[in-house]
Amino acid sequence: MARIEINIRGLFATPVAAVELPDAAARNAELSRLILERRSSTPSIQASNAGGWHSDREIAEWGGPRVGEVLTAARHVATQMTADRHGQKVTPNWTTQAWANVNGPGDGNISHYHPGSFWSGTYYVDDGGCASDPALGGEFEMIDPRGPGPGMYAPALKFAGDDGASVGSGETIRPRPGLLFLFPSWLFHQVRPYRGTGLRISIAFNFGVSFAANS
Repeated sequence: MARIEINIRGLFATPVAAVELPDAAARNAELSRLILERRSSTPSIQASNAGGWHSDREIAEWGGPRVGEVLTAARHVATQMTADRHGQKVTPNWTTQAWANVNGPGDGNISHYHPGSFWSGTYYVDDGGCASDPALGGEFEMIDPRGPGPGMYAPALKFAGDDGASVGSGETIRPRPGLLFLFPSWLFHQVRPYRGTGLRISIAFNFGVSFAANS
């Protein structure tokens, strides 16, 4: 048989960015104090949270300069990850919505996405021990938008190539203090139940686009 050359190209990749922010210890000490003070005086709203405390979406107003640092860094990352339809650099006028989450023992977040936004993300203030002990759970899990893949029909098989093994499986990020990451707002995600005895504290955010002010 004549040699057949097969060109395989991975398509439809989903961009996710992770950044370690400097000065995390000092920042997180202040953020933890502010968030827990707010929790003690303000009831939780109900969103994707299964237990735990979900603040209002105005942490940018009451969170002080340290929250501003996180959101400024996140907007910078979002801008670096965004281009026009010709692949050229743009500087969108991002609209911002942000809130705090505090998960205690048994708490998590059900699968959801963030309508009306372009980028979403999370910054970890306290991991509750998750980073050093995988048994504590609490992972952020992103659900493969390609669906169940080969597992739908032949669970023992996978697609060839570097990305083939991941088709149909979730990808997780283990919380650790100082970690900032962004993902497309349409991506289904959830937070696995936290099984520690401490508190898992994070700041979540959405960036939308103000079309009238785009440059």
